[in-house]
Amino acid sequence: MSIIKNQVLDNSFRITVVCIDEYEKKIPHGRIYNNYLEKGVEFTGVIDLLKKIELILEEMNCPQSFSERRVFRPSNIPLKASQTDDDVKEGKLATFSIRLLFRQNASWQGSVTWHEGRTEESFRSVLELLLLVDSALTE
Repeated sequence: MSIIKNQVLDNSFRITVVCIDEYEKKIPHGRIYNNYLEKGVEFTGVIDLLKKIELILEEMNCPQSFSERRVFRPSNIPLKASQTDDDVKEGKLATFSIRLLFRQNASWQGSVTWHEGRTEESFRSVLELLLLVDSALTE
């Protein structure tokens, strides 16, 4: 895991940039960037995207989780550094900045900015976030 240690976390760490390069059959593929990471992290699929963002949030402990996550069986998903150029933090299809304010009620709350559409929307749950991203990608 390529993580920057011993840093004081400011509000910029609440923003995770999601670059979507492919969205075939509604399965996203791309990269995740956060100031907490030294390099981008690749993801394939919605579950992989959400689990990797959650792992970053848990490592940072920011924003703190309101409740402990329940699982049937613990799994360790390594944060593998991206093989692509980390200077280009734009998706081939779309780029979203997700600003997480809270992790309450076993979900996320915050706002998402769609860079290409130049719009920002608030979301109250991960489901609402996913529906906003899907609406931008299927327009």
